[in-house]
Amino acid sequence: MSVPQQAFARSVRDELQGVISEANGIILGKEHVIRLALTCLIARGHLLIEDQPGVGKTTMAHMLAKTLGLSFQRIQFTSDLLPADILGVSIYNRESSAFDFHPGPIFSQVILADEVNRATPRTQSALLEAMEEYQVTTEGETRPLPKPFFVIATQNPANQIGTFPLPESQLDRFMMRIELGYPDARAERELLAGRSRRELLEDMQSVLQPERLLHMQQEATNIHVAPALLDYLQDLLEFSRESRHYVSGLSPRAGLAILRCAQAWALLHGHAEVLPDDIQAVLPSVIGHRLQSSLEQNDPGAGALARNLIEQVPIP
Repeated sequence: MSVPQQAFARSVRDELQGVISEANGIILGKEHVIRLALTCLIARGHLLIEDQPGVGKTTMAHMLAKTLGLSFQRIQFTSDLLPADILGVSIYNRESSAFDFHPGPIFSQVILADEVNRATPRTQSALLEAMEEYQVTTEGETRPLPKPFFVIATQNPANQIGTFPLPESQLDRFMMRIELGYPDARAERELLAGRSRRELLEDMQSVLQPERLLHMQQEATNIHVAPALLDYLQDLLEFSRESRHYVSGLSPRAGLAILRCAQAWALLHGHAEVLPDDIQAVLPSVIGHRLQSSLEQNDPGAGALARNLIEQVPIP
């Protein structure tokens, strides 16, 4: 790689380390998860966080918006939420004798779709065009969304009361799915003895400007991927499709998601080119909600699915 590319990758790594350091003060003991969330954002994807209530999913979304200087809206999904509550509505203006459009909360740079699986499928589908096309169409008019645009959806486990499982088409719109999990003993003690997360969030200052983030998103797509790495990625996809271990294989969209996330992960860690380790690092979070085991009665988990692929497919 050229010296300028290496220097740029290192400068981005140092800048994003400042974001991670700020985030570590809010989300305790979860640096790997924070790195995955940033990877998803840099790769221009959308993030699904699935976990038990009360482990910090909402705090994670708000913290990312604050540290990156992005506008933020939280949408609490409930069974009576309507698509217009998300997208906006036109109201008749008597003075102008015309309808004025009042944009909904979707017109923000970071959207927290909180407990997305508590809304009906009709309301869930209102996010589809926004997540895929970065625009919304209401009443025959298409309106662009701000840049960057990042949806973080939280989801409670499907066995909880009052949930509507996300259909495969909706799940596939999320580039990554992660879990926060419970904190370790030391982090939990610090959480119990320290200030409230809400107070800490209010005091946080942005450490990155939106324009710089947009530049990083663009540069991530320029991270070099050697032909041998593309061979490795194709071997992973082919094995998932031919193996009897899985109900169905990974789609071309999944392959693109792995590639984009690997490039973003490489940039986040100061690499000027994608390494096999970069692909393996993001693999569980990208395939966990796309790949289903055919050999286990119970869900083996994203980590086990990824380990099986990594173990079965050699690096060229």
